Amino acid sequence: MKSDLLKYTLRLGDNALILGQRLGEWCGHGPVLEQDIALTNICLDQLGQARLLMQYAAELKGGEATEDTMAFFRDETEYLNALLVEQENGDWAKTIVRQFLFDTYNYFFYTALLKSSDQRLTEIAQKAMKEITYHAQWSAEWVIRLGDGTEESHQRAQKALHELWEWTGELFIMDQLDAAMIEAGIGVDLNSIKEQWDQKVNQVLDIATLERPEDAWMQTGGKQGEHSELLGYLLAEMQHLPRMHPEATW
Repeated sequence: MKSDLLKYTLRLGDNALILGQRLGEWCGHGPVLEQDIALTNICLDQLGQARLLMQYAAELKGGEATEDTMAFFRDETEYLNALLVEQENGDWAKTIVRQFLFDTYNYFFYTALLKSSDQRLTEIAQKAMKEITYHAQWSAEWVIRLGDGTEESHQRAQKALHELWEWTGELFIMDQLDAAMIEAGIGVDLNSIKEQWDQKVNQVLDIATLERPEDAWMQTGGKQGEHSELLGYLLAEMQHLPRMHPEATW
């Protein structure tokens, strides 16, 4: 059970870590100063949540593990994040749509995680909920602004939605680890939040005058350590400094 809890915690921590790293690429490149700062703050929120989860994962693993070794000294196949969060930023519309699709999922997931029987995960969820709620509201408002904006912003948002949709199905696929965590009263039933996610996404897309893509083929594997080539490039940049100076401390 301890090894299962470790993997489950890493899934959550890796989602936050990898998305935070992606959003960090926008720092200094936002379309306007206000939104540059907003996205950078969301990036910091994600990294803060990742720290809490990596600290817990390190404790579960034991030995000489620390939050830094868990974040920077694992190989690509040891990362268990969903494929959606490792996708490239693209333009502003693609970043916003990716954020909206994940934020909406994250909001309902962490709302359910508040009821976990694992006290540490519950505490992390309680601490993160205010940030996660803001993220979901912010990205939804931007999807509406882009979709119901100019002809170009609408086209870019619609294009991003079609490009990213195939990565959303994995968020709700239940595997043996999910089943074990639910049986233990620790994890979240992904089937139970899928309906909530569908309802919220449909509502926002309708206001934004955007067409929801059909649920066809969905990409999977990230939660089992099978990733797109994009993650390797991301990790090479993220891990470069810690691996060059493994003994460095702040």
